[in-house]
Amino acid sequence: MITMKRIGLTALLGAGLAGLSPLAAQQKKPNIIFILADDLGYGDLSVYGQQRFSTPHIDQLAAEGKRFTQFYAGTSVCAPSRCSFISGKHTGHTYIRGNKEMKPEGQQPIADTVITLAEVLKQGGYKTGTFGKWGLGPVKSEGDPITQGIDQFYGYNCQSEAHRYYPSHLWSNDTRVELTANGDLEHTVQYAPDSIQQQALRFMDANKDQPFFLWLTYNLPHAELLTPDDSILQRFKGQFPEKPYKGIEYNTGGGKHGYVSQQYPHASFAAMVTRLDLYVGQVMAKLKQLGLDDNTLVIFTSDNGPHAEGGADPVFFNSSGGFRGIKRDLYEGGIRVPFIARWSGKIKPNTTSDFAGAFWDMMPTFAVLAGQKAPANIDGISIVPELTGKGRQPQHPFLYWEFHENNGRQAVRMGNWKAVKYNVQKDPGAGVELYDLSKDPQEKNNVAAQYPKIAAQMNDIIKREHVESDVFPLFGQR
Repeated sequence: MITMKRIGLTALLGAGLAGLSPLAAQQKKPNIIFILADDLGYGDLSVYGQQRFSTPHIDQLAAEGKRFTQFYAGTSVCAPSRCSFISGKHTGHTYIRGNKEMKPEGQQPIADTVITLAEVLKQGGYKTGTFGKWGLGPVKSEGDPITQGIDQFYGYNCQSEAHRYYPSHLWSNDTRVELTANGDLEHTVQYAPDSIQQQALRFMDANKDQPFFLWLTYNLPHAELLTPDDSILQRFKGQFPEKPYKGIEYNTGGGKHGYVSQQYPHASFAAMVTRLDLYVGQVMAKLKQLGLDDNTLVIFTSDNGPHAEGGADPVFFNSSGGFRGIKRDLYEGGIRVPFIARWSGKIKPNTTSDFAGAFWDMMPTFAVLAGQKAPANIDGISIVPELTGKGRQPQHPFLYWEFHENNGRQAVRMGNWKAVKYNVQKDPGAGVELYDLSKDPQEKNNVAAQYPKIAAQMNDIIKREHVESDVFPLFGQR
């Protein structure tokens, strides 16, 4: 069966090297590793100001590369943020715009008509792998990772299942892998993130002789707050004041949506981020071992702002980095994320960038590096010039976000101006809150009344950029 997606991919392949930049034409295509943490806040890394624990491996990544200070996730929750990354579109245009559960396991599948980043890279000769959390469609649906350009997947297909760190099973492509030592949420023996990490490192070994795209979608430090009781956790026990969290225990057969009780929530959170940092160190060590260090672009970021679930305490850790809001907010704390890029010999080390970009920029950026043409009608722009310091970097006229829960939220950034609308389903005609981020990065002072023309201009962008979706309506029948 010939689908519109297949036609689109054929057109991309036919374009061949038409999209090949001078940069890509002069060198071997780089490996691309995109590391996506889960619910990690802007302030949760020591290189971004974390004071209560350190993240030395990620800090080293920044020391050897470029740290972005104004980069944004696709939106403020998991699935639509990932869809924005993989499709090159903001959430007013993406197919997936919310966390919509499907039975028996998984989320609303991304449509077959969506041309994904993984498919574009495959056309460029890349081997593609995703390890961690998927959340873009159940096994054997059109959103299954292996039907969306992923050659090898290992991890949680369903993001609700990923709420549990000792699950009953994981997935290897479309094969269910039973974690028999855990039973059916009865025991805490096989820590899934460690198993996923080992599979990711094996993927690097297996594909060292060809260009590869490795998307590491770690579910750390998403709730629940739980790590193995090893030396990492012991390092933090007793360091912080603790308020125990009462949850649902594994040995009671608690459902996948629950979170386990935790006597040491602060210590556990610090240990989870430290474990994530260790994983990053292992990836970098593997690159050096394989001799791939000089020809691999590594990007580290997070899918949205910090969470406050399962006993997590983003205030104690200043996880939002001083910005307003957390996960599910469209204030800066919900969508501004750490973003570090390292590419030895191509990205100048120990540098910072105030370029205002977002996840939808990754599609055209990686397409350029792969010598491919990105799909038409995307919202992203290539940031290769910003990464390498070569050529003029185009700027976004604006950035736009939607959030479809909590009565609907919309936001737009234009230059230093930021506009936010909450409760849009109840009052879609309401005006915007307006903030000048150059003077008020914490979004405390709404200046819409002082600048009515700018507020109206921002409201016009919001109206124009939202295209109503039958699958995820913002204003239609719900």
